[in-house]
Amino acid sequence: MATISAKLQEVRGRIAAACERFGRPVQSVTLLAVSKTFGADAVRDAHAAGQHAFGENYVQEALAKMAALGDLRDRLEWHLIGPLQSNKTRAVAEAFDWVHSVDRLKVAQRLAEQRPPSLPPLQLCLQVNVSGEASKSGVAPADAAALARAVAALPRERAVLRGLMAIPEPAGDFEQQRRPHRALRELLQSLRDGGLALDTLSMGMSADLDAAVAEGATIVRVGSAIFGTRG
Repeated sequence: MATISAKLQEVRGRIAAACERFGRPVQSVTLLAVSKTFGADAVRDAHAAGQHAFGENYVQEALAKMAALGDLRDRLEWHLIGPLQSNKTRAVAEAFDWVHSVDRLKVAQRLAEQRPPSLPPLQLCLQVNVSGEASKSGVAPADAAALARAVAALPRERAVLRGLMAIPEPAGDFEQQRRPHRALRELLQSLRDGGLALDTLSMGMSADLDAAVAEGATIVRVGSAIFGTRG
C-alpha cells in the first residue's frame, strides 16, 4: 500500500504534467490536501512529506485536528472548503486561514467582524454553483458579481476576497469536465474586468484535476488520491 508521501508525489507529478501540457508554470497551481475524515496523524505525515495547505469540510472536526497539531500551527495553512453556517463563523474566523465556501453576504460580514485583529486577514473565496445543482451550496452565477462587490468592500484588514470556488457535478469526459471550470474562469475574468482584484480559482479534485488545470485553476483540492478512500 502506497504511503501518503508516495501518493503526494504522484499527485504533484500529475499537476506538473498538466501544467506542462497546458502551458502553465507549475508554481501557479497550489495543492490543497483535503484531510476531512482523516486524523491528525495523516496530516502530520503529509506535512512531513512537504505538504502545508490542508482543506477541511467540518468545523468541529477541523478544530480538534488543529488542537492535536498545535505544535505545527505556524507551518500549516487551514482552509475551510465545506458549507458554513452562520452560528459557526466565530470559530472559523478565529482558527482558519482561508474560507472557500462563502455564498452569502451575512456569512462574510460575520467572518470579517469576528476575525481577531491580531491575525492576518482571512482569505475568502465565493462558492459558485456553476452546475445549478439543487443539492449544492453556492451563489448562482448571475448573482455572483453583486455578492463579490459587497464582500470585496468589507474591511480588508479583517477579510480579503481572493476569488471563486466551485464543485461541478461529476463528468466522465475530459471536454465535459472542462466546461464548468471554463465557466468559472470566465466569471472570474468578468469580475476582474469589472475592477475587482481577484487571483484565485479553487476548482478541481482528484477526478477532474487535469481539466481544472487546463482552465486556470490556482488551487486544486485533492483528498482521496492522497489519503485514500474514506470509510
